[in-house]
Amino acid sequence: MIRATISAAALTLSLAGTAYAQSAPAQPAPAQPAPTATTGVQTGTTATVNTPAGTAQAGVQTTTNANATAPVMVGGAPMLPTATIVANASKASNLSTLVKAVQAAGLTATLSGPGPFTVFAPTNEAFGRLAPGTLDTLLKPEQKASLTKVLTYHVVPGKLDSAALKSQIEAGGGTATLTTVEGQPIKATLENGALVLTDVGGGKSYVTQYDVPQSNGVVHVVNGVLAPKLG
Repeated sequence: MIRATISAAALTLSLAGTAYAQSAPAQPAPAQPAPTATTGVQTGTTATVNTPAGTAQAGVQTTTNANATAPVMVGGAPMLPTATIVANASKASNLSTLVKAVQAAGLTATLSGPGPFTVFAPTNEAFGRLAPGTLDTLLKPEQKASLTKVLTYHVVPGKLDSAALKSQIEAGGGTATLTTVEGQPIKATLENGALVLTDVGGGKSYVTQYDVPQSNGVVHVVNGVLAPKLG
């Protein structure tokens, strides 16, 4: 039986080509502008909700909870800090491609484990910017190893919220080098107050939503797929 395959080098070119297309100096592709500290950025920081003092209404008594917080919303769904990365991502409409890829790579159990992990989660639109056919190829069973490398390149051990990342960037003189679970590094910098990730090929991805809490780590939503070397 003859089985069609694709080389790691070809996949690397497909991924890197798309990443470079997003590496405009100040902003990514027009359809997904680079966020700044004051515009276009959603943060995962929860807002305090003040509830009134306990009142009796139709026989039901409510209680005061001044520390109650609204859940962070991603893709129209609430992200519960008591749920795992996979459980939360599975509810977000804009992360369905990522969840499908995680399942195809057999990483569901890993990302549902104790961690903690910091995940830079590409949206459906981010995957859609890959060169035509790249995602379909990566999802094939024979490309499981390459898919695993791509996905784990978006995961950093430990729990790094935006404050911790910016602190590392400042300590590094403007650049923080993050070692991923895949093994290859990504670089984190700031552009106009926005967090930017640069892969080993020079492709950029911008964080569009920060600090989404998980029971086993934290997620930052990004607008590009980072490309490791697959060879």
